[in-house]
Amino acid sequence: MSDFGTGLRISASGLSAQRLRQNTISSNIANINTTRTPEGGPYRRKDVVFEAMPDARNFGELVTMPPNDNFQRVQVTDVHVDEKGVDMRHEPDHPDANEEGYVAYPKINLMEEMANMIQATRGYEANVSAIQASKDMALSALEIGR
Repeated sequence: MSDFGTGLRISASGLSAQRLRQNTISSNIANINTTRTPEGGPYRRKDVVFEAMPDARNFGELVTMPPNDNFQRVQVTDVHVDEKGVDMRHEPDHPDANEEGYVAYPKINLMEEMANMIQATRGYEANVSAIQASKDMALSALEIGR
């Protein structure tokens, strides 16, 4: 049996995960031409890794209710740094050009990043809709009690 809070916790975990994914994609897009980072070399594309986790509960629920593995929330477990090669472009006048005149740029595909952003936005919107539906059901239940 589930309660109102379980659905909200699960949807909230989805909101949080998709927000982090959107931030990571935004960082990739913003750094598409970054040739120098504090770590050295060009910016490296990043991607978040999601994992399904049993729904976390507060201490009171853990003591009074048996665990229910049927309800899974999403959690970001890692931010993967892409180790693909770099995109070498011949720009001999660039300050980061090597001896041969080539500059290392991040290997980021703008179209792929935009498609990922649309997918993350749709996931975020789906979780907002689920929270709104839960809220509407709770309000309807309160109306029945009048």
